[in-house]
Parts: sequence; structure tokens; C-alpha cells
Amino acid sequence: MMRKVELLVPASSLEVLKIAVVFGADAVYIGGEAFGLRAKAKNFSHEDIAEGIAFAHSHGVKVYVTVNILAHNGDLPGVREYLQELKELKPDALIIADPGIFIYAREICSEIECHISTQANNTNYETCLFWHRLGAKRIVTARELSLEEIREIRAHIPEDMEIETFVHGAMCISYSGRCLLSSYLAGRDANRGACTHPCRWKYSVVEETRPGEYMPVFENERGTFIFNSKDLCMIEHMDDLLNSGIDSLKIEGRMKTALYVATVARTYRKAIDDYMESPEKYRENMDWYRDQISNCTYRQFTTGFFYGKPDENTQIYDSNTYVKEYTYLGYAEEVDEKGLVHITQRNKFTVGEEIEIMKPDGRNLTVTVKAIYDEEGNSVESAPHPQQKLMVDLGGDVEKYDLLRRAEM
Repeated sequence: MMRKVELLVPASSLEVLKIAVVFGADAVYIGGEAFGLRAKAKNFSHEDIAEGIAFAHSHGVKVYVTVNILAHNGDLPGVREYLQELKELKPDALIIADPGIFIYAREICSEIECHISTQANNTNYETCLFWHRLGAKRIVTARELSLEEIREIRAHIPEDMEIETFVHGAMCISYSGRCLLSSYLAGRDANRGACTHPCRWKYSVVEETRPGEYMPVFENERGTFIFNSKDLCMIEHMDDLLNSGIDSLKIEGRMKTALYVATVARTYRKAIDDYMESPEKYRENMDWYRDQISNCTYRQFTTGFFYGKPDENTQIYDSNTYVKEYTYLGYAEEVDEKGLVHITQRNKFTVGEEIEIMKPDGRNLTVTVKAIYDEEGNSVESAPHPQQKLMVDLGGDVEKYDLLRRAEM
């Protein structure tokens, strides 16, 4: 029997959470202001978490909160206090990696599900059974697992224990994301949320008797990015994913923009729904999925470990930059009685310019910017200032939460 599969989408802020919900997520995972592994993300205040949970629940969507650092002694008192706060906020689950934090969570907020983070190295079914006996509801599989290994785990664990697996996004080169490189090179501990992403840096070789002589590791004249993985993308393999026993398909990206989250959520939502309706429909729409998923920033794609160990073709040696095909302009926070779209502008655009309206149902509408007004109602020719509040005339057919974007030439 095929299991009912959840689409789990990241959110870096309250705005992005709302976009994720509207664009097709079944569940959203977020980080609070402490004890998560994305300290550089905007993250959620206590009030934002409360509002985000209320918004998601009103749309039938779940919210999971990350408490997935690997804690040191000094972290523990604050963890207890934070768990008390989360008990009051009532998220649907906590994502935890550290056994000590797990014990605290079972003691303080036992009514909230615990999901065991990929950081806990969940590579075999006995590990999953261990966590199940302690009261965990779900495990997030290690990224080093193949689909064959995931199917074997499913066959050996109870039906009520859920499997969550990353299917799209950036790949960390370190084992299950447990990295010491950032701490060693920059003094910032990746396992406590402060990763500096040294796997994306360009490296040279130094011979110890010749200090100061940097010899590039040549791939071309620019040197090479020897740790720089391509991004994971499984949009073309929904048949294998949906028949593998996985319960939750997880998108990476808790530092991504609303445009990225909307694009990935909408594409995977349609791919899942199409396959569930008919595998033939899914295969017929493959070109649409490929086209849409390339509309968000990415580093070229790989299938990771799902079909065996990656080789040299899963790395990018000549650049660490993203491919970017669209620029995010803002989203429709409100559409007033005059049909004007109220946005908080993210990037500059001008009157007379062609932009796209990106809708949750899969449509992308090309429109011309007819007029722009500032907060005082003054007509302006362009929107040069980020975060400026604007009202935009796009000629209609815009609904609340539609996204505005511009194609890169």
C-alpha cells in the first residue's frame, strides 16, 4: 500500500511560512530564535511562532519547530526554558538531534511529537527502533542512504513510525550534516547553528615548508571549489519516492526567499498530486516540473545518494554561485477595492516593465506594470528602495499571496 505522503517545506520567516502554506505545503518547519541549526536565518520570535502556527492550522497545515543543535553543558538551562515556551505555543512536532534535549522534551512537553533530526545519523533500522522505544514519532533519514536502504528501514520498523527524507535542496558534504570544518576554520560551530559554509569556499594547497606559497588545485584558471556539491533534486523520480515507504518529502532551505519556497513547494505539490491521480499524468507533465524547478536559484542538480554513492559528477568545481533565472519583487499582501496590489518591495522594478504574477495553482501570468504609488498615494516611476511599501496597478487578476517576479535576461 502506498502511504499518504506529506510535503514538508522550510520557512525562514513569518512571510515565507504563509507563502509556503498557500503554495502547497502540508507541513512547514521553522526555527525559533535559539537552539536551531540556522542561526543566520531570520528565524521566528515567540509572537511569530504563535501567529505562524495559527495561520498554518487555519489552512490545515502542520508546523514543526527545530531544536536540533548538538548541545553543550551551557546550553541546557536555556533549552529547558525554551521547551517550556514551546509547550505553550503547541507546534505539531519538535525536530531534535541531541539525546539530552530529547529527554528534556519528553519530560517538559510530552504531548508534542518528537522527530529525530538527520543530524542524529539515522542510517539503520535498529537506530530507528531505538528512538521509537523512547517515544519518537518520526526519524529523518541520513542523507547518505539510498532508496533501497530506506525501503529496508521501512520493512523493519513499526507502521506508526514515520520516515522523513530530504528530496530537494543544498547538500552538506559532512556526514549527516555534522560538520567540524566551520568550527575549525572560522571558530563558528555548525553543530550549534553558526555554519560559515566553508564547503563553498575556493581552496589552494600549501606545502608546509613553503608557507605563504599558495598552489591552486587546478580545474581551470580560476582554481576549484573541491567541496562544492550540486543541489539535490528528485522531481523526476516521484514514482520511486512515493513507493519507497517515505511519509514526508522534505525540502531543504530555511534561509531561502519566499520566491524559492513558493517555486519548489508549488512544483513538488503538483508532481505529488499528479502522480497520485495518475502516474501517466505525472510523466506527461515532466517538462513542466523541470521548467518550473529551474526557475528558482540552484547550483545544478544531482540525485544525491538515492541511487548509489555520488561520484565526481555530483560536484561543481568551477563556481560556487547559484543559477538565478528570476528576481523576487514581492508578494500581494492585499488587493484593495481599486484593484491595487499592496506589496513590500524586495527589488527594483519600473512602470512599463513586464513582470510575472506567480499563482499557487501553477499559472504564471505576464503583465505590464501600469502604475506604482508610494504610501502617500504619490505616483512614482520606479521602486528603488528595498522594503518600501507600495501600491501597484497590474491590471487585475491578482489575489492575496500571489508572488511578483521578473525574469532575468
